[in-house]
Amino acid sequence: MIKNYFKIGWRNMMKNKFFSFINIFGLSVGLACCMLIALYLKYETSYDTQHTNGPNIYQVVTAFVQNGNKRMKMPNTPAPMAGALKQEYPEVLESARLLKLFIDDKTILQYNPASGERKSLLEQNGFLADQSFFKIFTYNFIEGSPANALTNPRTIVLSKTLARKLFADQPALGKVIHVNSNTNGEQDYTITGVFDEGKVPSHINANFFLSINGGAMEGFIKRNGNDFASNNMFYTYLLLRPGTDAASLEAKLPAFIDKYAGKDLKAMGFQKVQSLISLHDIHLSSEVESNVTPPASKTYLYVLFSIAVFTLIIACINFMNLSTARSSKRSSEVGVRKVLGAEKSTLIRQFLGESVLMTLIAFIFAIAITLILLPFFNNLADKHITLSFSKDSTLFLEFLLMALITGVLAGSYPAFYLSSFNPVKVLKGKLTNSLAVVAVRKGLVVFQFIISVVLIVASVVIARQMSYMRSADLGFAKDQQIVLPLRTSAAKAAYTALKADLQQNTQVASIGASAYYPGVFNPSDNLLYPEGKTTAEGRRTRLNYVDNNFLQTLDIKPVAGRLFSAEFGSDTANSIIINEKAAKEFGFTDVKDAVNRKVMNNFQGNTTAFTIVGVVKDFHYEDLHLPVTPYGFFLNTGGYNYMVIHAKPGNMSNMLKTIEASWKKYDPNDPFDYTFLDDDFQKNYQADTRLAGIVGYFTVVAILISCLGLFGLAAFSAEQRTKEIGVRKVLGASVKTIVSLLSVDFLKLIIVSVIIASPIAWWIMNKWLQEFAYRKDIDWTIFAYTATIAVIIGLITIGSQALKAALANPVKSLRSE
Repeated sequence: MIKNYFKIGWRNMMKNKFFSFINIFGLSVGLACCMLIALYLKYETSYDTQHTNGPNIYQVVTAFVQNGNKRMKMPNTPAPMAGALKQEYPEVLESARLLKLFIDDKTILQYNPASGERKSLLEQNGFLADQSFFKIFTYNFIEGSPANALTNPRTIVLSKTLARKLFADQPALGKVIHVNSNTNGEQDYTITGVFDEGKVPSHINANFFLSINGGAMEGFIKRNGNDFASNNMFYTYLLLRPGTDAASLEAKLPAFIDKYAGKDLKAMGFQKVQSLISLHDIHLSSEVESNVTPPASKTYLYVLFSIAVFTLIIACINFMNLSTARSSKRSSEVGVRKVLGAEKSTLIRQFLGESVLMTLIAFIFAIAITLILLPFFNNLADKHITLSFSKDSTLFLEFLLMALITGVLAGSYPAFYLSSFNPVKVLKGKLTNSLAVVAVRKGLVVFQFIISVVLIVASVVIARQMSYMRSADLGFAKDQQIVLPLRTSAAKAAYTALKADLQQNTQVASIGASAYYPGVFNPSDNLLYPEGKTTAEGRRTRLNYVDNNFLQTLDIKPVAGRLFSAEFGSDTANSIIINEKAAKEFGFTDVKDAVNRKVMNNFQGNTTAFTIVGVVKDFHYEDLHLPVTPYGFFLNTGGYNYMVIHAKPGNMSNMLKTIEASWKKYDPNDPFDYTFLDDDFQKNYQADTRLAGIVGYFTVVAILISCLGLFGLAAFSAEQRTKEIGVRKVLGASVKTIVSLLSVDFLKLIIVSVIIASPIAWWIMNKWLQEFAYRKDIDWTIFAYTATIAVIIGLITIGSQALKAALANPVKSLRSE
């Protein structure tokens, strides 16, 4: 019986190749979209699943409270917290600290073989870790042992990829490399392990681990002793004993904070609230501000899931509409079968079988499309998603189940509709489409285009926001700015001579240096408060350490007072320049009132006063997702992390060659490296750029599938009205009149779709825009563009079939009459 169903289904497909193509193409593309996004969602939800102790691993999270206002949670704690928690609570089996080399944009790793040239690499994602780190987390060591990998000072564990870069196929274990780090100083490190990164993603995207002991950070930790209040920069992980209730342990943390940090926190004017987050929740947490790697946006995942589902729904609607529209072609078959004794349930199974057959064919094409597009999708989404028949057999079965369910859902309405025909009316030729059936078909077309219009609006809004972020005035000069990282003591020492040399070049407008620059991570902040007030009235102020020319090089404008300058020898480390936001937050009624006033800082019981010498116009030191907050500049006499060169318009290639020559002249042992400030700032929008790309491509797919369905309905409508069109042409109707006649009903549906979709799209995209502190608001022009695009697409889709019908020879249409 089933074989017979499939045989009849195959014959019908071959008999109606055009409509079968539309259905199979739409279903295959819809299924492929679902598969790609399902793979993406699976990847995003598989983070940190490789760790044996995963269910018992927790990260300690901090939230600061000032004047009753709680700041968003962050995953950082002071250095001594990890050890104290293990000592204080028997529930904690192990604890470990992890610190990203946060001042390093890249870390220099150098290997000097006994014979041959020195090999230098610039590597990202380096971390400092306790020796207990590998007791908590599971890493697959291919050289060395995790048990003692970081036990000794100045030891390093490399990823397999990094080890191959340094040593090719030679063993890495026991070799010594030189590490230059702005965060941890310069030392030689002995390689005690190499781990295989594997294919399971982790929120700790480490390229190498350094032992905390033996570097500059060890000295910093010792100098700060038992400071549990400040220097919250370590990631602290706890391995709890099996069976431990994390909530019960979390309830004990307020007493822990009061015991170890209560006095210091009170003096500093704020409180801390500690909590725990499960390892498996870290990557998808929306509660924690940033992390070791940026957490995934749940909203982003919901958007992608919705796009996948709606794309498949559009394809299913095509199948339903074309099947019911062509019901008259199958009516005689249904009538004869019923007269011969076929039951309704038998006919339902037959039509569902045809639907499933078509979906299975589409499934085969969808698998091929998925495998072909996966590399492109990985590039677009910046992921490393894999799919293979041997390793992902369960996933393929799940995809097959999805296809079967899709076939049943897509075929259910046509099956019940076709099987309900009255055989007497059918065989007498009195079958007509009821108003209810036509209304359902029109409703489905409207629903299709509602989805398409929402996606068009989303694409336009995202594109406009991305354009706004690229062109917005950031409050400083971002173009023609060349950034040279000063990663070693030699590079820092060479800064003055290098600057003097480059200033002789007529293409150089200005040169400055700083600890940080706009667009890169700046961990330095402090609580400042105006003289005469208390720490409780203080404001968290981001700080930067610059030379005399940095603010001029970035063209950051003063609005009161002055900038740092070599002409003012009185400028010292106790002089500060603040932004407008800081002046307002400190309570000054006017920016001019802030000049020559003092702001205070109380750190570990020591109070320091800083004199405000100038106020600068607010500028965006972080991306436009975040609001401008208080910011201050201190004058520094050396030890800068970055040199910024503002080049005049001209031949940039020659300029870079000149800079490189000067670099090698004054610092021949360190690799020359540079970036452009505007490119660095735009990197903050990579996630938004990926979202724009994915939504844009899937919008095109959704519109294509919708238009295919509309094209099929228009073709069938024209076919059904062939004789009517012939009569109208004989009676003198023009081509324009006939095209309008065939198009107007469909265009009405598109216009209705735009009207319904517009408020839905506005609500969704307005909510998305709330993630940006600075945004391009949605206005009426977006909906005007969208309506125009939708109508044009509809006209092109319908018009081709309407024009074909209008140009047909009426003699051929009417000769059977």
